[in-house]
Amino acid sequence: MTSTVPALGTLPQTLGSARAGKTPTAEGSVLQAVLLDMDGTLVDTEGFWWDVEVEVFAALGHTLDESWRHVVVGGPMTRSAGFLIEATGAAIALAEVTTLLNEAFEDRIDGMLPLMPGAARLLAELSEHRIPTALVSASHRRIIDRVLTSLGPQHFALSVAGDEVSRTKPHPDPYLLAAVGLGVDPARCAVVEDTVTGVTAAEAAGCQVVAVPSVAPIAPAPRRTVVPSLEDVNLSFLHGLMTEMR
Repeated sequence: MTSTVPALGTLPQTLGSARAGKTPTAEGSVLQAVLLDMDGTLVDTEGFWWDVEVEVFAALGHTLDESWRHVVVGGPMTRSAGFLIEATGAAIALAEVTTLLNEAFEDRIDGMLPLMPGAARLLAELSEHRIPTALVSASHRRIIDRVLTSLGPQHFALSVAGDEVSRTKPHPDPYLLAAVGLGVDPARCAVVEDTVTGVTAAEAAGCQVVAVPSVAPIAPAPRRTVVPSLEDVNLSFLHGLMTEMR
């Protein structure tokens, strides 16, 4: 696993392999790459995670407060699980509850994994136009690899998991690492996110952000455009955002 963000231009071997024939856009293009979050952005799983958290802690004898849902959404597993342990007083180690949550989530997604509206169309369009695309998630590698079978691994040049960086979202490291892997400038990357945690990470990396809120609202801001659905996002829209930024 990659523990630190390398210097721009260095390609860590642990990032994942680039798809054959997938090359960066022309140097003169304003939009160089698109970096996409996973849970709640491409796949409709934010509710799955909460259901799993409720289920696991119920088995430990604790009831989760619905208000905690906004605290744990979109963050790294260690932060979410750590918060729930502290909030409930559950007598369980962080590593143990993390394993239970990942296993329960894998059981949930063994069937058909629901994609967010517009996700399949957007991924197909980016692939058709050979836009370098990366999946950047706070979920662990074991989860990402399972979800990729539903999303189509051919749509992504690489993926970055939350347990492959020393600091995951809301830190910029995952997005900086993805840009390094694609050999592009973070300032010329469009990021699509659904939570404040993910948006914070992408903006800290210097990327242009499209926020598609899933659980909690996200306010518009400089370098950030908020839309109600991925159905409002296409390649022309992304090119337009980057051109306006320039």
